[in-house]
Amino acid sequence: MLSRIASLVLLLSNLSPTHAVPHIHRSVSPTATVGNTQVTGTTNSTTNIEFFGGIPFAYPPLGSLRFQPPVLQKSIPGNIATFNATSFGNACYQLNFTDTMSEDCLTVNIFRPAGISSNSKLPVMFWTYGGGFHSGASSSFDASTLVGRSVSRGTPIIYVSTNYRLGPLGFPQGNEADATGSVNLGIKDLLAALNWVQTNIQTFGGDSTRVTMFGQSAGAIMSSITFLDSQVSGLARAAILSSGSAATSPAFTAPQHESLWQSFVVGVPSCASVATSGSTLDCMKNASVGDLMASYAAVGTTGWMPVIDGSGGVFPAIPSTLFAQGRYSKIPFISGDVLDEGTIFVTQVSGLNYSSAFIKKQFTAAYSPPLVTAAELSSKIDEILALYPDDPALGSPYNTGNETFGLNSGWKRATAIFGDLGFQSTRRMWLQTAAAGGSKVYGYLLTQPQLGDPSLGVDHTSTKKYLYGDLLSDGVASDAVLSTMMMDYWISFADCLDPNDGKGAERPTWGQYTASNNVLMQLNGSNATMIEDDYRSEGMAAINADPLVFFH
Repeated sequence: MLSRIASLVLLLSNLSPTHAVPHIHRSVSPTATVGNTQVTGTTNSTTNIEFFGGIPFAYPPLGSLRFQPPVLQKSIPGNIATFNATSFGNACYQLNFTDTMSEDCLTVNIFRPAGISSNSKLPVMFWTYGGGFHSGASSSFDASTLVGRSVSRGTPIIYVSTNYRLGPLGFPQGNEADATGSVNLGIKDLLAALNWVQTNIQTFGGDSTRVTMFGQSAGAIMSSITFLDSQVSGLARAAILSSGSAATSPAFTAPQHESLWQSFVVGVPSCASVATSGSTLDCMKNASVGDLMASYAAVGTTGWMPVIDGSGGVFPAIPSTLFAQGRYSKIPFISGDVLDEGTIFVTQVSGLNYSSAFIKKQFTAAYSPPLVTAAELSSKIDEILALYPDDPALGSPYNTGNETFGLNSGWKRATAIFGDLGFQSTRRMWLQTAAAGGSKVYGYLLTQPQLGDPSLGVDHTSTKKYLYGDLLSDGVASDAVLSTMMMDYWISFADCLDPNDGKGAERPTWGQYTASNNVLMQLNGSNATMIEDDYRSEGMAAINADPLVFFH
């Protein structure tokens, strides 16, 4: 995410998930019917969880369908009699990924309790992975522990995950892509997968009226974007958004990235001659995927991201504009951040002076061309620098005193600004807007100390480890406590739109975020408690006072 801001020395990390694929022990094979096709999955006899993987929800985006919106396929293509869904499908093309990849990657996966019927009508948790819009795969997430927890606490759920196109295949840029509606394809993939769920989840035992989206990082950003103009209406009844909101990633227009697209086309030998012609898509649809990926590797991952696509698009305007007009879904949601959102995005360079001038230069580049005047952008950055002084005791990772980890003290200042500018302030704005508009919303701040590199603190990637049970057996008692607690809160919310159902592990009551009571649940295995959402209030108030400056 925030790939535009990678120029900040504030490097965008690859953020690929690391969760293992499920180890399936076959017993009786579960089946479900999609259209006229019998879909066969597999059962893990150890966990008593059934799995169906790699089920297509759209026609493969190959040939003439490359760089095009997904073509929804509510039944199995070809209406074949049987479909083997015993393993995950291919990941979408990306750089530095070792598993099998293909353009034929638009598939969904389902984890469910064993033995349920098509009449069970279980609530559905729909996961969208993060990875900066350039990496990630649904196959990296094994939901067996999460679904198993839902069963043991007496509120069984069905889990669905999906793939979406990445990089230039999922987020094409430039004038031609904008003119032909070929932008934001990854978000359109997400919406198509949600549509598929509406048609088919009943046959797997799910309730299409009780779908809760949840996602982290880019997955949360994309899920939040579907709130705009209420696109998610009828597709989900709630959402849980971790470390990302619609305003997190600065949304430019595709034409503003025309030079990026031209550089990409120039690197494809068969299309280089038409790179500046304004008519490149037909050629690029016929180029080999190997040539596309080679050019992508040379151009880099920065800039392939959601863009403003105007009236009728999936991202019609910057969020604050739509918020002011009431053009967003009013469904319940949870939104939260980790303590140190910025640390993985600011490159650690020993000996580099992260001075005010240096930081200002990077932020100026990241938010240019601005929606306001250059003078207004400059003035606002100066104001923020004054509110975030170069004092390591105030910087991120927080609660580390004057420790600078062998770096210039300005690094901690830069990470604090980055975390608040992209994540904390946008999350606060979103919660306050929704609460004032009457939505039922909750907020959180994850502060649980992490094993590993202390310079990263409670870093941007932390949340998902607790939701998927990765830390239940790491030897840290408070990690296990927090993991169980978070699974219970998330499952409870998906089941009854309230994290406080009184089932499962004993845990504090999570208070609602309201217009008159801005409160967050502090998620910490040793000290879970409600806190005021007022930390660094002056700095974030300055950021949110002029939302156009930072494309919020």
